[in-house]
Amino acid sequence: MDTTTVKTLIAWAEKYNDPQFFTEDPIAFPRKFVSMGASLKDTEVAAVFAAHFAWGRRAMIVRDLGRLFDHMGWKPYDYVMKGGWKDDPVSVHRTIKWCDCASICRRLRDYYSAFDSLERLSPDGMRTEIYGQKSDPKAPNKKINMMRRWMVRCDGKVDLGLWKDTSPEDLLIPLDVHVHTVATALGLTSRTQKDIVTVREITDAFSGIFPGDPCKGDFALFGYGVTHPKKEEKTEV
Repeated sequence: MDTTTVKTLIAWAEKYNDPQFFTEDPIAFPRKFVSMGASLKDTEVAAVFAAHFAWGRRAMIVRDLGRLFDHMGWKPYDYVMKGGWKDDPVSVHRTIKWCDCASICRRLRDYYSAFDSLERLSPDGMRTEIYGQKSDPKAPNKKINMMRRWMVRCDGKVDLGLWKDTSPEDLLIPLDVHVHTVATALGLTSRTQKDIVTVREITDAFSGIFPGDPCKGDFALFGYGVTHPKKEEKTEV
């Protein structure tokens, strides 16, 4: 990677690691719970659903998460633990139904009955134990890695820094089709597969630019997407 590209990535990461660019973004919800003085468990549950809904136009994501947390009375941990979840086969966000959310709540209640925090879960553990998906060692786990970035990075800007026993050095880049396109264009990867190998390749590239904090590079990719949007991507996460 040439020096100019590295300098550009550093400049973008510094510019876009700023809360003003994330007011209409899924992370706004766990951030709101932190600002309310909510418990770690409330914030974790909020982050689980905010990451799960992070698919599509930002305005739609924010609208539908607002509906979800309104239904929870803005006390997501209490809602999870009390049971009686809304369990209708009706959409709450795109193809995600209320009954899908109820299934996540059920798994969260089972988990919190034994453990105090989700931090101990690996990405694959989060995938299977909370989201109820099959184990897949090759999966990029974009939403889960995004949630882990929120909860672990601790520079006091956008991310929350609530998980203290996990090092930012161990985080992986959240990889979706748009991030993959930008990373390929900038020479961070040459792989066409959107899998864990590509995730690690991009993360390793950023490890050389942001030692000990590779996911700071996620803000650079976000910045590129904002400054060079395709028509159909302007409001996509």
